[in-house]
Amino acid sequence: MGASEELEYLKSLVAKLNAKIASLEGKTKAAPTPAPVTKTPAQQLRTILVGPPGAGKGTQAPRIRDEYCVCHLATGDMLREQVAQKTPLGVEAKKIMDAGGLVSDEIMVGMIKDQLETNSGCKNGFVLDGFPRTVVQAQKLDKMLEDRKEKLDNVVQLEIDDQLLISRITGRLIHPGSGRTYHKEFHPPKKPMTDDVSGEPLIQRSDDNVETLRKRLTTFHSQTGPVVGYYREKGLWHGLDAAQSPPVVWENLRKIFEKK
Repeated sequence: MGASEELEYLKSLVAKLNAKIASLEGKTKAAPTPAPVTKTPAQQLRTILVGPPGAGKGTQAPRIRDEYCVCHLATGDMLREQVAQKTPLGVEAKKIMDAGGLVSDEIMVGMIKDQLETNSGCKNGFVLDGFPRTVVQAQKLDKMLEDRKEKLDNVVQLEIDDQLLISRITGRLIHPGSGRTYHKEFHPPKKPMTDDVSGEPLIQRSDDNVETLRKRLTTFHSQTGPVVGYYREKGLWHGLDAAQSPPVVWENLRKIFEKK
């Protein structure tokens, strides 16, 4: 085949390829856009994570949020935002949290109710992190869901020994802007007290000290223990060993959710 013949052959091949591309593009444009997938009620999830500070709620709850397309309502973060903004609620909440206490039922219930009514991310369900902490709060949540014609799917308690929690939390470092967490021993930043991603300073929360933590654990066990009993009676409670690695805890969580 001469040079001119080879050139003509290649030109015809290019023409055929262009025609094929145009045909496929036409079919793609003509194809209807698939409707957005909306989770059916059977796929929705409304769950509560119960556990003392440092048990892993803040690690697992965002993953539940992303996997099941639900909102993550972390009352601790909501309160800390109020503290950072120095609102009247924040000033009062800081005094209580620094002393190792729990804020009132009315404040906590009001924050959750507002989110369920105004947060569009809650339309497929929610994962509650740090709420309810008293039986009164649990009862008020039941009433809220009943009014919305919704129901709770399950309550998962992340169980872990207090002494292990103390060693976990007293070494915890946080990047305020993103919520990224590190640990002085188990997961230190590349540069001391500096966030790996942004290079900004890390902080240790004022309530992450042994004395305050012991008070918080005592308060948690005394006030939240009855909440566990409340949900046990309803058949919604599931216990999970939170001392395992986060990936193992996650797989066990998924098994619980898939049983509903």
